[in-house]
Amino acid sequence: MTTAVRGAESAKPARDQPSPGLAQTNARRTLGWLVLLAVLVGVMFLSVLIGSEDLPFSTVWDGLVHFDALVVEHNFVRARVSRTVLGVLVGLALGVAGALIQAMTRNPLADPGILGVNAGAAFFVALAVGVFGLTTIWTNIWFAFLGAIVATALVYLVGSRGVAGSTPVRLTLAGVAIGALLGGVTVGLVLLDPVAFDQMRAWNAGSIAGRPLDVPTAVLPFILLGVLLSAFVARPLNAVALGDDLARSLGADVLRTRVIGIVAVTLLCGAATAAAGPIGFIGLMIPHVCRWIVGPDQRWILLYTLVSAPLLLLASDILGRVILADSEVPVGVVTAFLGAPVLIALVRRSKASGL
Repeated sequence: MTTAVRGAESAKPARDQPSPGLAQTNARRTLGWLVLLAVLVGVMFLSVLIGSEDLPFSTVWDGLVHFDALVVEHNFVRARVSRTVLGVLVGLALGVAGALIQAMTRNPLADPGILGVNAGAAFFVALAVGVFGLTTIWTNIWFAFLGAIVATALVYLVGSRGVAGSTPVRLTLAGVAIGALLGGVTVGLVLLDPVAFDQMRAWNAGSIAGRPLDVPTAVLPFILLGVLLSAFVARPLNAVALGDDLARSLGADVLRTRVIGIVAVTLLCGAATAAAGPIGFIGLMIPHVCRWIVGPDQRWILLYTLVSAPLLLLASDILGRVILADSEVPVGVVTAFLGAPVLIALVRRSKASGL
């Protein structure tokens, strides 16, 4: 009797404790995330140091601590700091938005660009500049939000028609079609009014260069709110990724999760597109890489994406600064150059990474 009681008492805490394998896995994931965070900090320093004129670390430090507008090098430092901060914000916004879209649509090849969200935001910003003459970030960001909402609604409306409903393939096809349509109209507007859209040419290619500090200041609250909403739905997204019926049987509120996810995607994509223009492939590549590393848990995917996406965008921006001797390549062009082979590899895989 005593032996049985002791056995039961010793077994009880064992059930309450997490399994050693899961604890070790989470420890490795945490260590990997910290390593990525350290690499991101290093790339941020490189982003401030490297440019058309390489600045020594002492000059950068002096420009940060004792800024003087009369010193040319200090102005370089401030411009690069603004560019770096904007790159971090835009990168994490696009990466998290891509992870959310892939989880909500159960489509591993979905991202804000493929589903037309970025194209919708860009189209409405083009309307703001060309039709209404609005050129500041404080006005364009609201048009970008409206465009992201309209594009998302159109994709779901078109992709959900028919008996089959909103399957991942139908949503992807609808997003590609609507994105191509809106992108073509945007290019047409630029060609019809080149004077009004002269300032948008670099923006339309996707660029974080030449943005003053008020740009990251304007988009920061919206991106932070989008990230908080994504963290709120991370756990139920694990159930949604299994299918609506199974998610409901597990107690997840599918409708609320999708609504909050759509609001988060709208905030993230609208803010990122208003600030830097349509930048593709970040939201496609990074969630895939993170899923390969940490598995299908959306909480860890989002956590890794927060660090990996800005890391890739800043590294691409640095590459765009030095790849040509006399000019810079917009970061949107570099990410497209890097992302196209990744997309081809994903399509050729016999089995895409599961959600």
